[in-house]
Amino acid sequence: MPAFPVRTRVAARLGRATAGLSRRLGRGDGTVIGGRVSLLVDPRSLERLGQGRWIALVSGTNGKTTTTRLLTAALATRGPVVTNPQGSNLPPGLVAGLGSAVTPDGSPAALEVDEGWLPKAMTALAPAVVCLLNLSRDQLDRVAEVRHIADRWRAAVTGSPSTTVVANADDPLVVWAAATAALPVWVAAGQPWREDATGCPSCGGQIVFDGPVWACASCGFRRPEPAVSVGPGGLVTAEGTFAFSLLLPGRANQANAAMAATAAGLAGVDPATALGAMATMTDVDGRYRRVAVGGVEARLLLAKNPAGWLEVFDMLAPAPNPVVVVINARIADGRDPSWLWDVPFERLVGRPVVAAGERARDLAVRMRYAGLDVRRIEDPLAGVAALSPGPVDVAANYTALRQLDVRLRSRSGCG
Repeated sequence: MPAFPVRTRVAARLGRATAGLSRRLGRGDGTVIGGRVSLLVDPRSLERLGQGRWIALVSGTNGKTTTTRLLTAALATRGPVVTNPQGSNLPPGLVAGLGSAVTPDGSPAALEVDEGWLPKAMTALAPAVVCLLNLSRDQLDRVAEVRHIADRWRAAVTGSPSTTVVANADDPLVVWAAATAALPVWVAAGQPWREDATGCPSCGGQIVFDGPVWACASCGFRRPEPAVSVGPGGLVTAEGTFAFSLLLPGRANQANAAMAATAAGLAGVDPATALGAMATMTDVDGRYRRVAVGGVEARLLLAKNPAGWLEVFDMLAPAPNPVVVVINARIADGRDPSWLWDVPFERLVGRPVVAAGERARDLAVRMRYAGLDVRRIEDPLAGVAALSPGPVDVAANYTALRQLDVRLRSRSGCG
């Protein structure tokens, strides 16, 4: 691993010191402010801190954080791993992650990256592997339309011939982005949400779906043959089938594990070892965690857009178990909550439901049109208590989940 310039070492130390001060003052985990300080001192710190490392970047609309944590667990079977904490996937978070381990050992890095910033991250870091999970509408008030993101990914992949691209064969937009890769590895990771992929990105024709198989009705653009898939017996690869069992719930997390295991294999971690390391993970930055709220057991789930909701519906405890849905509309969530009308909340009919969060009114209106038995209680903890005796599933979008997790950890004296 190359020796870092003095400026880069100073930038990393000041970033760590600033992050530590932020934590001591109770201003958060300090990741973002620490990374910003490092970039202020050395604007090239991201590029320099990444030199000499085996780096995997993980990007997509949904599943970035979980896939990165699963990949980190797999890589950790071979030694220390650098990663970005708390889902901080913009430049300050990447710098903070890499700067947390300025050592001469060249530890590998598993980094999640915002889908809009992925092309610049690839240029700065020259990753060995990029995992492309999925693309769907999300935060359209501040993020480009998904077709534009797919085009930008495609250009970045074309310009990175030495990078192996692990890509979801079931998402036409991801396939379009990865099709020009010199070294693609196709994974059948699934894509239940298809509303953003009905138009062919190659010719503008119609994408026709037949089960997991899809093809353009007008040109030769079609689903590639996957090298890796999840079958009834486990992870299916050219080397065989590897059984695995996750404590993380849902089909989506099995797909995330398949993507992570495939990426880890490119670093020399065999599938059985990788899947074994993932098997004991119970929560990811608060997601899937079970907590006691006033004597009621609650499970925390992230649901931040229509595609994510389709996966969460399959994770919920069966009806008539109650659900609290918590929605904010801050910058990190997207200011426009109109996406709620694309979510088939009708699937919650037959359950007691609470609409909570800063946009509880918008949510309650949508749910009433869906025919739900819904109460509006803005405080999610009060909403959980109102659904006693439980257990209760709490599905929250990004900042709502972060707020709730912080409140619960503060109450329990953790964090």
